[in-house]
Amino acid sequence: MAGAAQTAVVTGAGRGLGVALSGALRAEGYAVIEATRTSGLDLAQPETFAAFAESLGGGPVDLLVHNAAIRGDTGGLATLDVAEFEAVMRVNVLGPLLLTRALLANLRAGAGRVVMISSRAGSLAEGRSDEGDYAYKCSKAALNMAGLKLADETGLSVVALHPGWVQSDMGGPEADVPPEVSAAGLVRQMQLAKSGSFWAWDGVEIGW
Repeated sequence: MAGAAQTAVVTGAGRGLGVALSGALRAEGYAVIEATRTSGLDLAQPETFAAFAESLGGGPVDLLVHNAAIRGDTGGLATLDVAEFEAVMRVNVLGPLLLTRALLANLRAGAGRVVMISSRAGSLAEGRSDEGDYAYKCSKAALNMAGLKLADETGLSVVALHPGWVQSDMGGPEADVPPEVSAAGLVRQMQLAKSGSFWAWDGVEIGW
C-alpha cells in the first residue's frame, strides 16, 4: 500500500493521535499533508474545505484519514445541550462527509482510500454502556454509516477503525493505549482491512 509517491491527508494532525498517525504513515513512506486549523482547515467550518482542496493543486490523494473529532458533554440526558450536540455532529460526521466530497477528484486520481477513525462507542453491537456521552456515541455511529454510504455511492475504499482508549486530551489520564502504539496498529489495519469493514487498532473486528 505504501510508497514514496503516495500521499496521505490526516485531519486533526496537530496533536495526540493525529501526530502519531502522521509519524507512522511517514515511516511507511507516505508524504503526509497535515490538515489542521492552523493550516487553514477547520472541520467545523465547511467553507474552508474548497480552499484546502485548491491548495492540493489537483494532486492525487491516496489516503484520507478522518481523525479530527470532539467529544462534547458526558453528563447524560439531563445535561444534553442542543448547540453542543450539533457541534459534535458537525465536526465528527458532517465534516468528514463534506471534506471527502471536496477531495473526491483528488482521491479518484490516487488510490482512493478513506479511513474513518471511529470508535467502538459507536457500535450498536458492542458500544452500549452507562456513559453519558450521547453526542460522541451518536456521532461515531453516524460516522460508521456515513463511511458505508460513501463506499456504496462513490466506489472509494472506506474503512472504519477504532483506535482504542488512547492516552490523549480526549482519552484522559486513565487511558491505556499510547498514541504511538495505537497509530502503528491503525496503519497496519489501513493496509489490511477491506472496504466496508470495522476493525480495532489491535486487529479485532468490531460488530456494527
